[in-house]
Amino acid sequence: MRGKGEGAVYRVPKDRKQPLKYWTAVVELPNPTGDPKDRRRKVVRSKNKSEVVEKLAKLQDDLRNRGDLPTSSMTCEKWFLYWVEQVAAKEVRPNTIDGYRRTIHNHINPAIGRVKLDKLGPAHIRRVHDAILAKGLASTTALLAHRVMSVSLKDALRENRIGRNPATLVRAPRKSVTELHALDLTEALQVLRHVATMPEGALWATSLLTGARRGEVIGLERDRVGDSLDLSWQLQRIRWRHGCGGTCDRIRDRDCPQRKTDDTPADYEYRSLEGGLYWTRPKSPKSWRIIPLIEPLRSILLSHLEKSPENQWGLVFTRKGRPIGPDLAGKDWRKVLVAAGIEKDVRLHDARHTAVDLLYLAGVPEDLIQEIVGHSTRATTRGYKSPQNQQRLIAAMEQFSALLADEPPREISGRVA
Repeated sequence: MRGKGEGAVYRVPKDRKQPLKYWTAVVELPNPTGDPKDRRRKVVRSKNKSEVVEKLAKLQDDLRNRGDLPTSSMTCEKWFLYWVEQVAAKEVRPNTIDGYRRTIHNHINPAIGRVKLDKLGPAHIRRVHDAILAKGLASTTALLAHRVMSVSLKDALRENRIGRNPATLVRAPRKSVTELHALDLTEALQVLRHVATMPEGALWATSLLTGARRGEVIGLERDRVGDSLDLSWQLQRIRWRHGCGGTCDRIRDRDCPQRKTDDTPADYEYRSLEGGLYWTRPKSPKSWRIIPLIEPLRSILLSHLEKSPENQWGLVFTRKGRPIGPDLAGKDWRKVLVAAGIEKDVRLHDARHTAVDLLYLAGVPEDLIQEIVGHSTRATTRGYKSPQNQQRLIAAMEQFSALLADEPPREISGRVA
């Protein structure tokens, strides 16, 4: 087999006793998968031998300058599978890649997988949109698929596998309008009163009174609780790839003895708890934050820490001595709302929205609200270290505390802090 860039010119048919049909020139192209079955070649033909030789020389020139040439030898299915494992996996976080894989497997490849990559056009992009909507799925799912295709095809364009990115020629589906449910002040106080006597009451109070993300709360460590709360890590469940290619008898990726953890971005920080649970850094350093710990949450957390036994992970919140997984926390939150008499369907993540609403209601300046809840627009790690800024944060949290001053829920599990 010829190497990359090498070319050959031959007559068709080879038997010179037969009339000439045409001359053929072939140049070998890079093989992205390494599989001999995916051999890639660029072919040009002409009845004039000198003309085909000139075409071959130009192909070889273009290949040297561009590194690759568009070819119809790769299907969309092969490209998207190659891209998600060999390109995207080294650039984005594991859970994001898991979402990419499911989108490609469930929606993109079933619709356009057999289409040759260089033949892909706007109509094919719309075919993916239509196939998703025909399943009765939300347009947000179609929007996600569009974004995955757009990013992937941008890389295909960069690698000279296609001449243009057809996803940019099609309007992206509009995001579905979803009704957001958040607790108002009365309902928030109702929940806080209910959880005040629960063994895990401090967990739900922390979510409501800080606006912290679910993973930041369930992953909170004891040594990050003091005069302030250090919300620089979050607990997540991560699905790693089978390092064996899925050939082992393990049902779950995380149980594979060769699971792939080495194809994450170079700047991705994580620490293992157990199984598929990990501490990870928030997506942006701007989301790492330290917020003052003030009443009533200060008393709630200190009381909880006094009563709770130490655990091997140093976690603030556990369930029967074990870490609390994200899904379990979400399900338990809904049970708490029902028991508290709240009829709204409010996700645990929506407690962030409640906290934001209450901070606005308390008159806290918008820039400080963004810092408290960890929005990326204004918050910076350096700002948290500034004594002047810390005083403003303390004042902001005290304003928030004053809003609840009439009925501060300080009693947890029957004990008054």
